[in-house]
Amino acid sequence: MTSGSQTIKADSAAHEACDRSVDVAIIGAGIQGASIAWWLMRLDPALRVALIERDTGFSQASSQRSASSIRQQFSHPINIQLSQFGLQFLRESSSLLAVDGEAPAIGLTDPGYLYLARHEGAQSLRDQHALQRQHGAPIELLERDALAQRFAWLRTGDLALGTLGAGAEGWFDGPALHQAMLRAARAQGATLIRGEVVGFEMAQAGRSAAGAASAAGKIAALRLADGTRLVCGTAVNAAGAWARPLAKAAGIDLPVHARRRTVFVFSCPTTLADCPLVIDPSGFWFRPEGRQFIGGRTPDDDADDLPLEPNLAEFDEAFWTGLAHRVPAFEALRIENAWAGYYEMNLFDHNALLGAHPTVDNLLFATGFSGHGMQQAPAVGRGIAELIVHGAYRSLDLSVLSVARLTEGRRIVEANVIG
Repeated sequence: MTSGSQTIKADSAAHEACDRSVDVAIIGAGIQGASIAWWLMRLDPALRVALIERDTGFSQASSQRSASSIRQQFSHPINIQLSQFGLQFLRESSSLLAVDGEAPAIGLTDPGYLYLARHEGAQSLRDQHALQRQHGAPIELLERDALAQRFAWLRTGDLALGTLGAGAEGWFDGPALHQAMLRAARAQGATLIRGEVVGFEMAQAGRSAAGAASAAGKIAALRLADGTRLVCGTAVNAAGAWARPLAKAAGIDLPVHARRRTVFVFSCPTTLADCPLVIDPSGFWFRPEGRQFIGGRTPDDDADDLPLEPNLAEFDEAFWTGLAHRVPAFEALRIENAWAGYYEMNLFDHNALLGAHPTVDNLLFATGFSGHGMQQAPAVGRGIAELIVHGAYRSLDLSVLSVARLTEGRRIVEANVIG
């Protein structure tokens, strides 16, 4: 990733390895990079794979600061499919990611997401529900009376409809998943290098099979801040909220921006029975977290690269009033804590940007998830690994999310973006 901090090699063996060359250099060892590395080693154990990460303590990583939830309530089929695989992976993660007989505890719980709509949003929710059911997502449609009966703690007078994915959606321990995937990737042979990528060394222009000059460039090596030159066959930009300056170093304009999101931790003396993750029509969300709750909303000031510290002012009168209106018991809520993380917000269309860019054919992208990265990482890691090993997607066709759509002007519309 790019930054102004000094870098230190993880160990002499890692430095020696990167001074020679690797088959695949993954820039960023967060959840996306770790997933790609794990799948690569699973598909081809002979590959030399290096993860380059400037913050190996992951103190600022979105993977460590995510609310770590997973849902199937999307409006585009590809996002539904990505999360369906992600849910299956989470359910099998204890065996898939076990190392030396030690199985990780991911803590998956599946009370579902509860999307709420007033009259003006009800038809859109119905249409999305029909699409979700068509693609195998077991989402329930709940009229207002059914909502009131099922969730007695919910104020429903101004609502028309809700959709609930109980048993098919929920939340999990994201940092545990990240650490388990990274550990498993390294156990299979991937190398973690503490370093900071500051630029690319480009190869001379190639030629097509017909002998014509190729328009696409090619990366020959990465340049690290400490002077290391890392030769690679394929590079992957999985730098998350820091992906844009890295892309710029390769001459690519990437519309991925670091946008701060504050998550508030609060308590309430009243228990909310069977509480799912609730998405209110006014834009805020909340869910249980142990005996407490967490929640947040899109900030009014949504500038780039704000300090990675919680903005307590976002829990203002309007936010508190909204929570207390929807759940009367929240009139007695108490703020206990807060944290902040970055969304890697794709301002082009708020969906993932995957695969090779048309101008640099051996630079692949896995970024721009706009808040969906944690839940989509297992499927995206598999897809990017398939591109590298097989030259094409084999399991789930992710080509609709190609980064090439930036140059084509082709937007992927997803109505259900939270935050």
